Amino acid sequence: MAALRLYVIGGGAAGFFGAITAAQTYPDATVTILEKNRTVLNKVRISGGGRCNVTHACFDNRQLVRHYPRGEKPLKSLLTQFNASDTVSWFEQQGVRLKTEADGRMFPATNTSETIIDCFLDAADQLGIQIRTSCGVESLTAAPGGGWHINLLTGETLTADRVLIATGGYPQRVSYDWIPEQADELIKPVPSLFTLNAPASPLLPLAGVSVPMAAVSVVGTKQEQRGPLLLTHWGFSGPAVLRLSAWAARDLADLDYQFTLRVNWVPEQNEAQLRNTMQTFRQQNGKKQVFSQSPVGLPSRLWQALAADAGIADEQRWADLPAKPLNRLIESLTNSRFVITGKSTFKDEFVTCGGIDPATLDLQTLESRAQPGLFFAGEVLNIDGITGGFNFQNAWTTGYIAGKNMGGRGL
Repeated sequence: MAALRLYVIGGGAAGFFGAITAAQTYPDATVTILEKNRTVLNKVRISGGGRCNVTHACFDNRQLVRHYPRGEKPLKSLLTQFNASDTVSWFEQQGVRLKTEADGRMFPATNTSETIIDCFLDAADQLGIQIRTSCGVESLTAAPGGGWHINLLTGETLTADRVLIATGGYPQRVSYDWIPEQADELIKPVPSLFTLNAPASPLLPLAGVSVPMAAVSVVGTKQEQRGPLLLTHWGFSGPAVLRLSAWAARDLADLDYQFTLRVNWVPEQNEAQLRNTMQTFRQQNGKKQVFSQSPVGLPSRLWQALAADAGIADEQRWADLPAKPLNRLIESLTNSRFVITGKSTFKDEFVTCGGIDPATLDLQTLESRAQPGLFFAGEVLNIDGITGGFNFQNAWTTGYIAGKNMGGRGL
């Protein structure tokens, strides 16, 4: 009997994990990865600033799924088969030790993504997995009698018994057209995990300044997130903004990325508490200039910019500060507003909101209900997380499940 021909379209995180799992589960099968680019594992290479944020140290599945703006329900089911603990164990078995940072992100102890890439390439080599690069797929058609014809952009046609699609997300709906029709309509793709452009912001000269905790929200919606905020030469970035871009991905797309961003620089105090803090500081430091020190722990350059925006002069002393500029300063601290006119990619780590609806798949195997023999894994699915290793965990989980089941049904 001929060896089972298993093809994986996409040489990224989910594709490699699926291919390795398939080769381990079905040792008599031939497993081939098709990658359209000249190199594989490109997103793994650049993620986490070149360190690869492998997963997150969140080992309670119920807590872990709360970090996914889309796909929480199906992922909760999928994680029962392969979760963050399994990820750590898998890499340790391959000789790759992971370390946990204070915020829960997990990286290889070597601090380089090349460790993860070498791990996958070595495993693929040992398992006899074929890797074909510069191999873009033009179309995928069902073969008479079962299986699939994979029609490459080069004109070559390959015949597969089973196919795993792990191409990642696409920003445009038309880019999914080569994928055979599923039971339900494709969920419209829009970007997630991006920074915000504010070309008219008076804070642009403060690029590089960050605050450890701020609240950012989209005026006119209920979308709000908290976390570290980074000022950039084009606008705003940092975890708070990235989380906002993920949870509000569809709202922001509908607004065409033109909206007003509200920033509360001191979210851990309400207005009454902030006013009391300012008054106490004023009483104790009356002779000091307002510009000299922030009573709320903000970086000095940001504090001075907000004070100047409130109409406070450089030489103004706390004791002589009139009520009106003090009120304007409190307003600036709690309710700064900036006009956003577009978005920017975050270090090539962006993900796609939308794609193949997990409801169209068998969640025990990730096989298409409408197209038997066709499996899906990774970001091509409508499952996406915030930054912190969550998107890679989705890749490992779905890649493992799809790979484990690619040869499980009789031909």
